[in-house]
Amino acid sequence: MITDLRRSENWIAGLQWLFFIFANIVIIPLTIGAAFDLSEDQIMASLQMSFIVTGSACVCQAFFGHKRAILEGQSGLWWGMILTTVNIAAGQGISLAELGGSLSVGILISAMLTMLVGIFGWGSALAKLFKPGVMGVFMLLFGFQIIHIFLKGMLGLPMGNTPDHAQIDIHITLLSLILVVLIIIVNVKLPNRISKYSLLAGIVIGWIAFELIIGQKDSVVSKSSFALELFPFGKPTLNVGIIIVAVVTGILNLANTFGSLKGTEDLYGVVTTKKQYNASFIISGISTAISGLFGLVPYTPFVSSIGFLKQSGIIDRLPFIIGGFLFLMMGVFPPIAHFFSDIPVSVGSAVLFVSYLQLFLSSYDFINRVKFNKRNVYRTAVPIFVAVAIMTFPSSYFSSFPTFLQPFISNGLLMGISLALILENTIDWDRISETEKEVS
Repeated sequence: MITDLRRSENWIAGLQWLFFIFANIVIIPLTIGAAFDLSEDQIMASLQMSFIVTGSACVCQAFFGHKRAILEGQSGLWWGMILTTVNIAAGQGISLAELGGSLSVGILISAMLTMLVGIFGWGSALAKLFKPGVMGVFMLLFGFQIIHIFLKGMLGLPMGNTPDHAQIDIHITLLSLILVVLIIIVNVKLPNRISKYSLLAGIVIGWIAFELIIGQKDSVVSKSSFALELFPFGKPTLNVGIIIVAVVTGILNLANTFGSLKGTEDLYGVVTTKKQYNASFIISGISTAISGLFGLVPYTPFVSSIGFLKQSGIIDRLPFIIGGFLFLMMGVFPPIAHFFSDIPVSVGSAVLFVSYLQLFLSSYDFINRVKFNKRNVYRTAVPIFVAVAIMTFPSSYFSSFPTFLQPFISNGLLMGISLALILENTIDWDRISETEKEVS
């Protein structure tokens, strides 16, 4: 490995991993901090803590966990649930302090459960529930949810809860679209030895173009001091409904681990072992426990890493370890974090938009393993169509449901995964397929 560290291509690839990790992570603490009305100092502290924990988690997974180049970051599933719950809590008269304190309790319970899954070796057993049909639905719906977030960034709209008076910024939109088109052209037309660095080139070129054409008006966060704080969202409280939703989210969040590990098996040419599942869950559980204490979104292996790996072709661990370590250093040294925090949100969103499009291929690969006919198509059609419909509904539609159910039932991704798990594991669809053949 020492010899490999001297190779410049590993450092260039590591730098691309650094930007990929950064672009995925930086938006999350900013939107969560804004949702909970945190001060600028608190948001900056959360941002730097996210850098430290994410970098450490990535390196630990590479050395001691699943040992693959898969980003360990703050879960998009948790992110969406927390933002949705903030909206609902406001309508129900629940204070942000009570909501944040109860979420912290739920996150800590979820962390404990995740670690127990790893310690007692339940991962491989649970993996059997996440059949190809479930994984296909999960990856497609996850793509829908996360692409929606990045598209807002590309259009110059505020992340998180968008106010009614918000408008699309034409200049930012045009620059974002041009950047997306250029990255896609590079990936389609140029050889892999060049195209594998398209995301890194996209961020650098996009950042320079943004500064020259638009000017720095949507930078991530202004300069402030670092002050670590326990439970910044609110001291631990016991709102049972919120805690239940958090725990359910934590259980469903396990799908990210199965999705990322199963989804990279073809790339690495190996089947994930029980030991890899167990180690991965333990590290994710530890990272999630830290999240509950310091007001971060819980951690999980990123399914989006599959798209990055397929697009870049960089599956070796060393560049990933370099990128994770550099990201950790960004959190340790505040001036570095301040510098990179000036990357325009729209540029990062445009680059990730292209990367996440690869999730469609991953979803297709899983769904293609299922043999459909007119009798068993419901196993996949129901979860996808119901989930997408829910994603288009405003949260006010669900106000008639009990408070503790609203964060869950109003989340299209959570509902879609739940329906897919139930349908795939309670009905013998293969037998129905055989019956179809007999009838025909």
